[in-house]
Amino acid sequence: MKIKDRIRGYLPVVVDIETGGFNDKTDAMLEICAIIIGIDDKGVYYPKDSRHFHIEPFKGANLDPSALKFNGIDVNNPFRMAVSEKEALGEIFKTARAEMKEEECTRAILVGHNAFFDLGFLYAASNRSKLKNPFHQFSTIDTVSLSALYYGETVLAKAMRVANIEWDDAKAHSALYDTKKTAELFCKIFNAQDYT
Repeated sequence: MKIKDRIRGYLPVVVDIETGGFNDKTDAMLEICAIIIGIDDKGVYYPKDSRHFHIEPFKGANLDPSALKFNGIDVNNPFRMAVSEKEALGEIFKTARAEMKEEECTRAILVGHNAFFDLGFLYAASNRSKLKNPFHQFSTIDTVSLSALYYGETVLAKAMRVANIEWDDAKAHSALYDTKKTAELFCKIFNAQDYT
C-alpha cells in the first residue's frame, strides 16, 4: 500500500505550532514543526525527518503574557534564531510538495492534537505571507479524536502514557517535541489497524 491509498490521496503531515495566544488572526506564531508520515514496503507507518523553525512575530502581532508563560518562549532571546513566517512556511510547504509529488498525493492533510487550532494559524500565516498552502483548507486528522477512540484519553500527555509512549512533561509545549510525540502516537494508532 502507498501512503496515497490510505487517506484519499492525501499526504499526512504532523504539525504543531506554538503561539502568542489563541486568535490566529491577531496572535503571533512563534514556533512550528512539521513531520511527514511515511509508509514502508511492509505497510508500517513511520515519522520522517522534521522541519522545525522558531518564528519572528509578524508586525503588530499580539503576544499574550499568559501564553508565553505557558509555552516558556522568550521572543527576545537571540539564540532562538527566529525566521519570518514566510521563510519557515516556504520551507515546510516546499518539503511537503516534493513529498506529495513523490508519493502521487493530491494534497497534504494536517495531523495534529487539536488540529483545527494549528490549521487556523497555518492558514492565517500563509495568507499574511501570500503563500499558496498545500494543506487541505478544512479537513484534518485530529489525534484528540483518535486518542479518545483508541485509548479513552484526549489530553496528549495522558494518551501517551496509556499508549506506552515515553513522555517528558518538562519537554512539552515545544513544537519540536510535541510534533515528534504526536507523530509517534498517530503511527502507533494507524499501525494497530489492518486496512488492507
